[in-house]
Amino acid sequence: MRLSVAMATYNGIAFLEEQIDSVLSQLADGDELVVSDDGSTDGTRERLEAYAASDPRVKVIDGPQAGVIKNFERAIAACEGDVIALCDQDDVWAEDKREALCTAFADERTVLVMHDALVTDGDGAVVAPSFFSLRNSRTGFWKNVWKNCYIGCCMAFRRTLCERVLPFPDSIPMHDQWIGLQAEKQGRVVLLERPLLCYRRHGGNATGDGHGSLLTMLRQRAGLLKAMVFKR
Repeated sequence: MRLSVAMATYNGIAFLEEQIDSVLSQLADGDELVVSDDGSTDGTRERLEAYAASDPRVKVIDGPQAGVIKNFERAIAACEGDVIALCDQDDVWAEDKREALCTAFADERTVLVMHDALVTDGDGAVVAPSFFSLRNSRTGFWKNVWKNCYIGCCMAFRRTLCERVLPFPDSIPMHDQWIGLQAEKQGRVVLLERPLLCYRRHGGNATGDGHGSLLTMLRQRAGLLKAMVFKR
């Protein structure tokens, strides 16, 4: 299995090296780390270019400068591996994450895998031992329409799913929920009850844990379902 890691960056220099090192330490020679940088001005781009210059597995591309969703879309579209793992700029991969993903995708019926994570603060201290427990994570289309548990940094999916998920519709609230729901329709989704990531919540994350008003939530779900219906 050839693994592509799709990372979206924007001014993430504070935690960037720890994350990239945790990824590259376990990638095979044929794997790749594709990073879409959305116009960083804090040294992130220069550090990425240094990684790319020293490691042929690292590919750096220009982001569209249209927000985090479109930045991930750009990274995913550039991936060439059999399986694509999404990657934030500020987390840390467990040492056996690639191995665990390969084992899960050995079953050809599996379309998407989502694993558990330790939730940490900005200093790396664990504040919750299980993201799954916090979100009551489980599969199911309608369950994840109403209360989403799909989180990009814990997800990997077969590249064949890109035919269904790309380009990301403008009406979706977040790309990870969209990918997860499309996977629910296409095949087998596997939840790994193992924390294969330190999910860092430091107050400056590009995606947050909060929710808007009930009206906003209903509008987002309506837009999501409309996109599901009209996606070719």
